[in-house]
Amino acid sequence: MTAQGAALPRHAAPAGGPGGRPAGASGVVSQLLLALVCGGYATGAAFGWGSPHLAKTMGDFGLSGAAVLAAVSCFWYARTRTTRFRPAWLLFAVSSGMAGFGNAVWGWYEVVLGEHVPNTSPADFAFLLFAPPAIIGLLVLARRPVTRAGWLCLALDSWLIGGSLLTLSWSLALAHTAHFADETVAHVALSLAYPLLDIVLVSMVLALHFRRSSANRSAVNTAIAALALTVLCDALFTSPLLRENYRSGQILDAGWFAGYMLMAYAPWVTREQGSASGASGTSGRQVPSSGRPIAGSLAALTPYLAAAVCTLGILYNVLDGHHVDRVVLFTGCTVVLALVVRQGIMLLDNISLTQELAQAENHFRSLVQGSSDVIMIAAPTGILRYVSPAAAGVYGRDAEELVGSELASLIHPEDLGRVVHEVRRFLAAPPADEPTTRIECRFRSGDGDWLNVESTVKRHHGGLIFNSRDVTERVRLQAQLQHTAEHDPLTDLPNRSLFTKRVQQALAGRRVTDPGTAVLFIDLDGFKAVNDTVGHQAGDELLVQAARRLQESVRAGDSTARFGGDEFAALIIGDGTRDPAAREYRILEIADRLRLTLSQPYVVEGGTEVRVAASIGVAFAEPGITPGTLMRNADLAMYRAKQAGKGRVELYAPHLQAEVVRRAELTSRWRTALNDGEFALLHQPVVELATGRVTAVAAQARWRSPQGILFPPEEFLPGTDREGGDESGRTAELGRWTLERALEQAERRRAAGHAVPVYVRLSAARLVDRALPAKHFESLLLRHGTPVGGLVLELTGVGPRVPLDELERRLVSLRRFGVRIALDGFGSGHAVMSALRRLPVDILRLDRDLVDGVTDSARLRKITAGLLKIAGDLGTQSVAEGVDDPEQARVLRAMGCTHAQGLAFSGPLDEHRLRQALGRGCYPVPVEYPVPADAPAGESGPTPGGPLPSPANRLPGGGKRLLLGGPVPVNVVLPSALRAGGAGALAHAPLRSNSETPIPPT
Repeated sequence: MTAQGAALPRHAAPAGGPGGRPAGASGVVSQLLLALVCGGYATGAAFGWGSPHLAKTMGDFGLSGAAVLAAVSCFWYARTRTTRFRPAWLLFAVSSGMAGFGNAVWGWYEVVLGEHVPNTSPADFAFLLFAPPAIIGLLVLARRPVTRAGWLCLALDSWLIGGSLLTLSWSLALAHTAHFADETVAHVALSLAYPLLDIVLVSMVLALHFRRSSANRSAVNTAIAALALTVLCDALFTSPLLRENYRSGQILDAGWFAGYMLMAYAPWVTREQGSASGASGTSGRQVPSSGRPIAGSLAALTPYLAAAVCTLGILYNVLDGHHVDRVVLFTGCTVVLALVVRQGIMLLDNISLTQELAQAENHFRSLVQGSSDVIMIAAPTGILRYVSPAAAGVYGRDAEELVGSELASLIHPEDLGRVVHEVRRFLAAPPADEPTTRIECRFRSGDGDWLNVESTVKRHHGGLIFNSRDVTERVRLQAQLQHTAEHDPLTDLPNRSLFTKRVQQALAGRRVTDPGTAVLFIDLDGFKAVNDTVGHQAGDELLVQAARRLQESVRAGDSTARFGGDEFAALIIGDGTRDPAAREYRILEIADRLRLTLSQPYVVEGGTEVRVAASIGVAFAEPGITPGTLMRNADLAMYRAKQAGKGRVELYAPHLQAEVVRRAELTSRWRTALNDGEFALLHQPVVELATGRVTAVAAQARWRSPQGILFPPEEFLPGTDREGGDESGRTAELGRWTLERALEQAERRRAAGHAVPVYVRLSAARLVDRALPAKHFESLLLRHGTPVGGLVLELTGVGPRVPLDELERRLVSLRRFGVRIALDGFGSGHAVMSALRRLPVDILRLDRDLVDGVTDSARLRKITAGLLKIAGDLGTQSVAEGVDDPEQARVLRAMGCTHAQGLAFSGPLDEHRLRQALGRGCYPVPVEYPVPADAPAGESGPTPGGPLPSPANRLPGGGKRLLLGGPVPVNVVLPSALRAGGAGALAHAPLRSNSETPIPPT
């Protein structure tokens, strides 16, 4: 369909109202009814109504009723409608009312009284009062001049028309009326007043016809027609020939009746036509009439035509030999004088308009030539007729060079089709609906480059006017802003927003059913350590290099992105492979290649070589999956890779989402569990290996399940040692609760006579956090009356991320308050050894890996022995955590370890059992005791946690080394120090799992 065809239905659609009835049907019915009523009255008048009495009745009271109907109609319209022409309709109502009253008086004499109407009666005064309100109403309807010269020209035009009519009517009829010798002055005045007022009314009707306002034109035309018909009948009635033979009910009354009925119908024409136009979808716009130029010409010639009529009338009387009446001569002179005055005013007005036009033209020329926008006028054929001088500065081409060229040859070929289509559509649209349009295209400049040009297009005599401006910088800036909004500023990779759009396009494109499309989420492991050790500038360089490696490792059709920090993503488009195993192998091979590429060493600022690993999560696009779900699955798989040890590739599995849901439920329960008393604090004794005496207790938090089982932190806080995220916040909150409850229970135990220090585990990162100032510990210690050495902070998580300078200051401050410091993970790595060199430490806690392998690996025993020797040389205590086997306790004691904590002595205890253990005072420990050489091996029993004594274990003098301890009593003679404890000193609570410790509900 062409543009013209597309525009036709919008105007050719039939207008209709509710139920399919045309909106203008009511107007047609009203006009038809009006024509029938007027036609019926005219028919009756033509045939004499059948009887003289009925003719008088219809001629008098019929006219009175029609005039009263017109008065009521105009008055009701003025009362019920808000319009600026309301005074005019009220004046027309008064005028029609006067006519109705006059006809009623006439009927009173002729019909009711049966008498002739007197020469001077109230009806004459009523008929005289008909014209003045109508004249004033016509003035209200006229388009008012805006200047004094305009008002003067209006008055002159009215007098020219009125004077000409007065000259003509006086020569034909009024002179005979004015020379009635036997008539009274009043009768002669009334006789002259009728035609004079009619002349004035006709003058106003003619003047208004050419000066009427454009608003409510249909109603004004109908009112003018009604008054013109009434004045015509009055003029015929004034003629002596017709007046002498006039009888009520004759055909002349039909003209008055029709005039009154038209006046009654006039105010409602606007409403009917307005509804019709609204139904047809014209939006109420006034469509310019094609006859306006002709009407304007007639309006300009009307005064001259009136003066010509007046002059011809006088010349006719002179040439015919008639006596020229003084009234005609005076009136003619005034008409000529008025014409001369009006011509002078028009001449001055024309001179002023010519000057204004010249000034406007100069102003327009200055605006066009001085404007920075290029103004071009194109003919309907597309040839440029005019180009403003601004083309030299905008296009780099002279305006004369562009004039005569085709506009299509200057537009970029890729934009030409779109421009032509828009121009055709614009020309086919109605000018009233779309006066302008906007076109943006590329325009050839003088040096051959293409400029982005924005043009406002208007119609001009069948052609077009282009108001164009160079928007190349704006387009370039918009493209730059768009690129900035969709790309990462550091690596210039697409950001999350653009990556999501590309994933959506991939899922909605031609490969929508191809499950080979996959999303890879990539996280650089150890990147924060690079920032902390080498610096953020080096970290930025590493990210740029990683982004470059990522882009070079994928295909041209794939997409990469950076989400922020050290998180990247890649979209791998499927290749159409139908075998699921082959698709999975291909994607995993790409992911592993990316992992190896990103894990290669990076050379950053200053030539420093750093290394990071890459954890990658992979998720495949399944049918019906959304972009958000696909990216979430890849994110879950990436976190699974980090939890599984980092530096690896993990494929998404549905159970990962279940773990997320479980973790979310755990998080929601966590907040209320801590406040509702669902957490319990247990204490595990710390035993001196030399004597078995309980020297301290280690506080451990547990979460009580509904079944009464207490779960350790590693069960409900996965990744407790990991920094960041919601879990670190929960870990800090749990640490705060553990510290407060541990000091509170320690205070109660001291009151009961069990004064032992309490170990509380605290992360080094948490300790240097400003949210936990040193005054917080001071207030807690003072509140609970903790003595010096009563609190031992077990420091965990000492690594390269923790600033040792700040940590040292915090520890020195805490030691002033009497807090002792224990360093956890002794022997686990370089960071702990560096911390030992810098930090004020009182106690060293052996790494659990050393304790677990101390009985199995001779190499590990040598390492552990060396570490314990270092602790002894530093004068610090050494505590072995996780000593669950008596053999471990024996070996560690032989190496010089001073204290131990584990299931070989006791598991975590609630407050009641802890006080029982403290009441006993000590636990049995493995000892070496001489045994006679001839003692049967069976008498000594098996060695708990190890083999039977070998020859290597024999003591000097033929004795054997027996290991005592554990839950099984040994029938040997013990030293006096152990005998003092009695048999009960060897017994302790049965060994239980460290992860499940049932206790009575509290």
